[in-house]
Amino acid sequence: MIQITDKPISPEMVVNKARTSDSGCVVTYVGLIRDNSRGKAVLTVEYEDTDGQAEARLGEIAAEIKQKWPVNNVAIYHRVGKLKVGDINLVVAIAAAHRGEGLEAVQFAIDRFKEKLPTAKREAYQDGSVWTGE
Repeated sequence: MIQITDKPISPEMVVNKARTSDSGCVVTYVGLIRDNSRGKAVLTVEYEDTDGQAEARLGEIAAEIKQKWPVNNVAIYHRVGKLKVGDINLVVAIAAAHRGEGLEAVQFAIDRFKEKLPTAKREAYQDGSVWTGE
């Protein structure tokens, strides 16, 4: 269950998508837009799926997780568009029989998300400057 969306993400909805009857837990990560980055006050952060492959890249992360851990389900939702401070930009929910593999898998998912950067990112700061990362 992978989704790129321009709509607000409900963590509870993602947890419900991930949960299974044979799971003892759903470990969840909720990423937020914070008010500072690179030593500057953040105004907005914009994510864009420039090549239309963001969903496929998130799918690769989910496949890696399923190969490394005995998890029951993986759900990753990533929001694109212009977001403001406090908005949810990412929800990862992993259902597993036991918390140990669930916690490890969520940590891996976040680390791989940061490495693979499935979307282009543009931060606008209150001082008028901009940082762009691909």
